[in-house]
Amino acid sequence: MNVSIEPSWKTHLSTEFEKPYFQDLAQFVKREYQQHTCYPKGKDVFSAFDHCPFQETKVVIIGQDPYHGPNQANGLCFSVKDGIPHPPSLVNIFKEIKTDVEKPYPQSGNLERWADQGVLLLNATLTVRAHQAGSHQNKGWEQFTDAVIKTVSNELEGVIFLLWGGFAKKKASLIDKSKHHILTSGHPSPLSANRGLWFGNNHFSKTNTLLAGMGKPTIDW
Repeated sequence: MNVSIEPSWKTHLSTEFEKPYFQDLAQFVKREYQQHTCYPKGKDVFSAFDHCPFQETKVVIIGQDPYHGPNQANGLCFSVKDGIPHPPSLVNIFKEIKTDVEKPYPQSGNLERWADQGVLLLNATLTVRAHQAGSHQNKGWEQFTDAVIKTVSNELEGVIFLLWGGFAKKKASLIDKSKHHILTSGHPSPLSANRGLWFGNNHFSKTNTLLAGMGKPTIDW
């Protein structure tokens, strides 16, 4: 099937797109978008890849599901479109950045600026039905995004994986720890953050220290 995704990713994932599970997934997603309001917009489903070509991937952040409210999801995990109020997890991410790397709290919650610097903002499930969290889970997306993580692990070196919360931490088994870096902490959601599992993880300064140590450009968070 013809998937509209950034060319370098298309090259690396072409065999995945031909597999029966992905054909079934594509049919399911097409039906859902025809019959229901779904997010993100069709053109944004692979936006995380479009902003971060394969060879330029330096950091991977793994989320679970797109936001399911109107005009929020833009295809990048934790990110919202310009002008949209910041969801609680994103507020906590920005608060940690403020204390960790002393950057002022930003107006826009649109994280395309990170993706354009080589941060792959990957949700495990890339679509969702409006107002129904998790509605597109277990339809094939997770198999696809697990394949993405394995491909990055197998074919690149020195990538930093930020695994926040129990769901993301399970993805560590897909990553070759001998050639990549894994940083883990609690999830930035209020539930986890208020229990002391998020704030003070210093993941943003640690990421830049690791990148600098490998001679790679750091991320302007």
